[in-house]
Amino acid sequence: MRASQELSLGWVGVRDGAHPRSSTRPGLPHRGDAHVKLAILGAGVSGLALARTLAEGGFAPDDLTLFEAAPVPGGLCRSRTVEGFTYDVAGGHILYSKDAEVMDWMKAEAGGPSAFTSCERNTKIRFEDRWVHYPFENGLGDLPPQANFDCLSGYVQAWHERSVSNSTAPDDFGTWIQWRFGKGIAEHFMNPYNEKIWKRPLTEVSSDWVAGRVPDAPVEDVIRSAVGIRTEGYTHQSSFFYPLNGGFQAITDGMAGRVADRIRLNTLVESLQRTPSGWNVNGESFDLVVSTLPLDVLHSLVAEVPADITEAMQTLEFNGLVTYLVALDRPEQSDLSWIYLPHESQGPANRVTYMSNYSPNNAPEGKSSLLVEITYRGGAPVPAQSLEGETLKGLESAGLISRSEVLFADRADVSHAYVVFDQGYNARREAIFRWMDEVDLIPLGRFGRYEYDNSDLCVSKARALAAGLLARAARG
Repeated sequence: MRASQELSLGWVGVRDGAHPRSSTRPGLPHRGDAHVKLAILGAGVSGLALARTLAEGGFAPDDLTLFEAAPVPGGLCRSRTVEGFTYDVAGGHILYSKDAEVMDWMKAEAGGPSAFTSCERNTKIRFEDRWVHYPFENGLGDLPPQANFDCLSGYVQAWHERSVSNSTAPDDFGTWIQWRFGKGIAEHFMNPYNEKIWKRPLTEVSSDWVAGRVPDAPVEDVIRSAVGIRTEGYTHQSSFFYPLNGGFQAITDGMAGRVADRIRLNTLVESLQRTPSGWNVNGESFDLVVSTLPLDVLHSLVAEVPADITEAMQTLEFNGLVTYLVALDRPEQSDLSWIYLPHESQGPANRVTYMSNYSPNNAPEGKSSLLVEITYRGGAPVPAQSLEGETLKGLESAGLISRSEVLFADRADVSHAYVVFDQGYNARREAIFRWMDEVDLIPLGRFGRYEYDNSDLCVSKARALAAGLLARAARG
């Protein structure tokens, strides 16, 4: 991405494995200090991983406090069990990582390898009445002939134009899609699917976020797929792990259990006040504060935020998420992992996870379940309860369920689910970080840093920040 990859700010900054920067600022935690107090705002996966790693490294437990507004920790990794059906409230999570150490650490927090199932990814796109192999460009042979031709010819033309012109990637996502995939894939899949997710014109979305997330399929593989020769894409996700019991929250439960006495649940952060020696959080004194709270609300908590920084925070954009656990009175009928629904005729959902395939304990014996995801623009009214009917109608229209099989649907609402990378996002975010650096407020996490990070990367960055804090402490 074009944005800075610095993991933290101020004297604990860690960039590309570098040692933390030195400083003479007050409140530095070294082992000679009797009372160096650290506040972590938010007990989601980032805050918990930071606390756990600090505790592992010898940070005094009494000097560590996590503030969590919810009645349970876990943040976006929380799960829920209703009548024997378990699902992840912020959409279907999976455990995979390019970093084996991080993945092993996360497994250990939930009880070790034996506490997980291993799953082979089987992901499809429901294109009209057909199942198309995922990713879309590797499944062109599954399309109707005309759509197959449109997508292949457009892909080859786009590839050729990029090759001969040596052009740079367009700044906006809408233009980037056609530059990268061609007109056919843009019109048949990428545009309608992404408009469902982002809930805004795609030209308003920056292309920055796609770096490292959308691999460049070899043109030979796309041609093979179009003529019916199976090819695979996104192979780094070809297999994944999932907790046997308790949903994905089993991982954050494991982290939380080891620092449980340091977590204050049902505790909303109402004020942050800078002091000569650190910060007051809700009137309580701390030497250091790490915030995983969404940047777009931080200005309402901190006294005397400069007007330009307040504006930068207020104009950061995000999407909320409604999920439905659809409990079905039938055994699981497929080996699918998750699917994508690009068409409006398929209802408001953009993605469906086959939760009962992730673990045999996610549904009662003889039953199965689907987890349905629907995004909405952040700050807009939460979709009405009537959305359930529209959702079930769309699933039935897509051929996924029969309404007579539905036992119940359980709904969860997540106000902050996806960071939206609109034009100008990077400049606003960097301005916010410069101000946070000046006041010694350390950002961490998906919304604490406004980065599109999955749980493994959140853990990795939290552990890097902890290493910086501990290294500085060891040097005194």
